[in-house]
Amino acid sequence: MNDYYIYIVFIHVLSAVLSVGPLFVLFAVLRKMQESDRLLDQTHISIFRSVVRLIKHAGHVLVGSGVLLVIFGPWPWHTPWIVMTIALMVVSIFFLARAFSSTLKKFDDNEADRVFLIKKLRKATWIYIILLVLMLALMVIKPTMW
Repeated sequence: MNDYYIYIVFIHVLSAVLSVGPLFVLFAVLRKMQESDRLLDQTHISIFRSVVRLIKHAGHVLVGSGVLLVIFGPWPWHTPWIVMTIALMVVSIFFLARAFSSTLKKFDDNEADRVFLIKKLRKATWIYIILLVLMLALMVIKPTMW
């Protein structure tokens, strides 16, 4: 195995950590949003957007390093766990684009139900964590599905 392959694995694992880890910070932000008034919403939303941006960029590195690992590694593209990981990745990309941005924009409306929006963000965060953990499980376990 080539020396650079090990470095790509390290980058892949680090970007996976950066894709999942910061999501848990969002729960603290959401709790603060529940406890605070509308005046602090923009501060919390700014933190939320920054975390989502970090997750998004870490995801780009994750995908790029994953492609390199498949190209240089022993698994072909049609390997079941790779196909399923790609399928979940596509779902998570659409989910991430729709789940957070549109909900965060609704906080600008003073008539919006903050409690409902916070619950919606909490649910979206859990769904995204589950999607990422499923992808992580596929990459680690490498199950034979067909």
